[in-house]
Amino acid sequence: MMIITNPSAIAHEISIIDSLFEEGLPLLHIRKPDFSELEMARLIHQIKPEFRDQLVLHNHHAMAEDFGIYRLHFSEKSRKEAFEFPARSKPCRFHSTSTHSIQDFNSLENDFDYAFLSPVFKSISKENYHPKRDLFEEIKSRTNFKTKVIALGGVTSENIHNPLKNGFDDAALLGAIWNNENPLKEFKLCQKIVLSHLQSQV
Repeated sequence: MMIITNPSAIAHEISIIDSLFEEGLPLLHIRKPDFSELEMARLIHQIKPEFRDQLVLHNHHAMAEDFGIYRLHFSEKSRKEAFEFPARSKPCRFHSTSTHSIQDFNSLENDFDYAFLSPVFKSISKENYHPKRDLFEEIKSRTNFKTKVIALGGVTSENIHNPLKNGFDDAALLGAIWNNENPLKEFKLCQKIVLSHLQSQV
């Protein structure tokens, strides 16, 4: 399970991020589309250094090496515009991307370790952003098994079991955390469900 930051800065964000990591969060996607390089650098500097290798940069990729970050995310737009991706050597060893249909996901090259497939449910953080197609039905047509598929969009502790039981490898949280009065409690609820699912698969 992973979490994507709120697009804009929010109150107590850094302390929440550190607490999430301390509770076992594996990966945090830093998605701040309107942040300048300076704002991004300030944000990263505030997160405890021991969590740097668990950060995924969505933009300002050139900063990754300076901060010891080796995970990069490419939006659908940047993926389609890029001719090639950085070599899988230090510092950028892991790549992820975004997709919005199973056709897009299936057509991915082996450049990506995992990809978001969204929205699986009505979005919590984006107004009027809801599934235009049934991704639970679409995923039955999955042919790409080299890239992990991550459910995104409207995922909460109440529904996270659905993608896990229906062909998705994992799930990502956004609005469920940042629009919640108790983000840590919501994370722990989701974490418990995911861990329970993984144990049942063994």
